Amino acid sequence: MATTAQIAGGWILIVLYAALILFFVIRGALRTKSISDYAVGSLNFSPWFVGLSLAASMTSAATFVINPGLIANYGISGFISFGIVFPLASLTSLVVLTKSFRRYGTSVKALTLASWIGHRYKSQGYALFIGIMSFLLITFIVLILVAVTKVVSQALNVDEIWTLLFVIIFVFGYMMFGGANSMVYTNTIQAFVMVIVAVILLASGYEYLKDGLFSFFDKLKSVDPVLTQTTNPGSPLFRDFFEIFVAQIIVGIAVVCQPHIITKSLLLKKESDVNRFLTSSLIIQFLFYMVVITGLYARLTFPDLILNGKSLGVDGVVSAYVVKVFSQGWVAISIGLLVIMGLLSAGLSTIEGLIQSVSTTITSDIIKPLMGGRIKDDRKYILINRIVIICMAIAAFIASSMQLMHPNLSVAIFAQNGVYSFFSIAFVPIIFGIFFKNVSRNTAITGSLTALTVYFLVYYLFPWLVNAQNMSFGLLDRYFTGRTQNPAIAASMAIVISVISALTVHFLTIKSTASLTGNKNE
Repeated sequence: MATTAQIAGGWILIVLYAALILFFVIRGALRTKSISDYAVGSLNFSPWFVGLSLAASMTSAATFVINPGLIANYGISGFISFGIVFPLASLTSLVVLTKSFRRYGTSVKALTLASWIGHRYKSQGYALFIGIMSFLLITFIVLILVAVTKVVSQALNVDEIWTLLFVIIFVFGYMMFGGANSMVYTNTIQAFVMVIVAVILLASGYEYLKDGLFSFFDKLKSVDPVLTQTTNPGSPLFRDFFEIFVAQIIVGIAVVCQPHIITKSLLLKKESDVNRFLTSSLIIQFLFYMVVITGLYARLTFPDLILNGKSLGVDGVVSAYVVKVFSQGWVAISIGLLVIMGLLSAGLSTIEGLIQSVSTTITSDIIKPLMGGRIKDDRKYILINRIVIICMAIAAFIASSMQLMHPNLSVAIFAQNGVYSFFSIAFVPIIFGIFFKNVSRNTAITGSLTALTVYFLVYYLFPWLVNAQNMSFGLLDRYFTGRTQNPAIAASMAIVISVISALTVHFLTIKSTASLTGNKNE
């Protein structure tokens, strides 16, 4: 529980932080005259700032708050998965995909991922489908809201539901007006705070690391021997090589195919800015990914994962660790408050990007086409976009409240289920659209529909068949037993099978076209 000094300092910092955010929001709102300005901005942003903005929005509260909680519960196997394999795969994918995506996106003036896909395959219906699938990303917004609520409520000793309501009103409120023009600046501020906090959190385990890694491992082993093993058969996420390496590599490659990540490069006005944008993003992003090791420090601090007689749960570990470690003396309290600001920044930086991208997608790729040109004044879509954000806020509050009261292991599972299914669906149209010149619309749609079908069959139907109907899928049964399912299993299978099916259709189409051409020549 936070001390009186921590609570007072927390309120002061949060008020100052909110005032700074609002300053940039108002400044950006004054230059937002259309839905295009809201989506990609009207200002000429520095590539370094855009890179920091991407690093901040790509990291999220999952990296700073939720994933360390999973690692605290399951040990080194979780760190290998979330701290090594996933970062290497996602950062490599970011470099490979960004340049080609941006080059085509700017040529057709795409505002969203859905519009990029619609233009690439010359299908407004396909863009509408991807736009509808974007609703799945609200689950990630819920994850961030839960993480931020946990941190703020612990720091201020305020009820979680009231904290959640305040956070939603504040964040969704200012995102109704700012958009890209303010988001780059707020994300940059948040990134600088996050850099400082990342270093503090990494250094906070000095007492556990000062005698070397072997001593560190011995301390973990004394808590629970399984914490030092490279696999954790008793966990729902890190049971074997496939879950830790293969599934995470596939997911890491595909995770870039989210609108708030891959469309960030569209904020750049010049092609020459891309390398500087990527350099700043990669360096800072790698630092952020390393913060998950804090989960191991937290496990040594709370060996039984219990505080004041109550279980911390996965989602409450990091906030409890920060309050505990930085509670003695004004210097420690001041550092602790800064860390809380960093955790808050990690959440807000991503939620801003998600609100901006999802609301723009709903407005531009769903509502606008359905209106059939009946609204001529583009400024009216700014008002519609704000109404969309209000509806998103209501939905997010309901879902977040449920996750706070009745989580299935962690809100991470709920969020991954939505996010992983989305980028599984978007993977083929993006990858094929970038690397294949003459790919047909049917090929891309085949990939998306296959991914949609396979993902939800694997995630929902297969566990029911194994647990309720006693059916067996051989070695795969281990992934479907238990109350908690790993979304990475469903996503990796969906992506692989969708790529195979799309490649089959693609080459059959080429063969059929070649055959028809040959017959005509004869």
